[in-house]
Amino acid sequence: MRHAKVFNVISFITFAAAVFFLLHRGLNLSVEFTGGVLVEARYSQAADLEKIRNSLVNIGIAEPQVQNFGTSRDVLIRLAVKDLQNGEIGSNGKLNNDAVTSKVLVNGGPDVKLMRVEFVGPQVGRELAENGVIALMIVIIGIMIYLALRFEWKFAVSAIIANLHDVVIILGFFALFQWEFSLSVLAAVLAVLGYSVNESVVVFDRIRETFKKSRRMSVPETIDNAITRTISRTIITHGSTQIMVCSMLFFGGPTLHYFAVALTIGICFGIYSSVLVASPLVMWLGLSREDLVKPVKKDKEFETP
Repeated sequence: MRHAKVFNVISFITFAAAVFFLLHRGLNLSVEFTGGVLVEARYSQAADLEKIRNSLVNIGIAEPQVQNFGTSRDVLIRLAVKDLQNGEIGSNGKLNNDAVTSKVLVNGGPDVKLMRVEFVGPQVGRELAENGVIALMIVIIGIMIYLALRFEWKFAVSAIIANLHDVVIILGFFALFQWEFSLSVLAAVLAVLGYSVNESVVVFDRIRETFKKSRRMSVPETIDNAITRTISRTIITHGSTQIMVCSMLFFGGPTLHYFAVALTIGICFGIYSSVLVASPLVMWLGLSREDLVKPVKKDKEFETP
């Protein structure tokens, strides 16, 4: 705890940088949120992304998103709803695959194979975004209630600040590198919230236990003792989890890639925030032994004169 100020300055700088990138660059939302068409095409040789992008711009698509998908031969193309013409969306609201195929692969030639075409309406994307925010708020409120009932309100406040620190930093990474933010990444963010608070609860429980066992330790010494006692458990638990996440990252393919990336960032910063963000905040909120261990009232009738 003697280095608490240094670590919290680092946390504040990292948090501020993440917020800056979120406001300045924004998230690269997938078509699941924005609505539009997702086209996956496979070329017989390495695809020229710039040529594909220029060809789409030439036929009237303002901002096509073109990127490699897995290999240099696989290309993922995203079209916004505003770029679709009436002939490409039927009167029943369904996608005309043939019209979209001819539009997207205008310069593809015979060496292009269409792997899939998916359409997501803007209303569906808006509902998914709203439901995601609601789910995030429910998780936060539930964690605060749980910690306030199990420990004390100071623990609830510090844990939520630390957990939001993790969430914002994950979003900051995705904004900085413009990684695709999809529903699977949102699921990873919610998983990190629960995962991170679990580590905080373990540290908080050791703090309460140390308060009960020792009356001579100061609050900083008690927190240091609690952190030291959980170090081996933290290394084993987080190390084992990270091995599993790395297997998804390297062998899970494109579908699980960004899900695993979000979990990796969350695990690393979850350890940091639980130990070096939540614990100092509890100390600075004025935690005392009396907050967790209530003094025993003596019955005057049985007191000796």
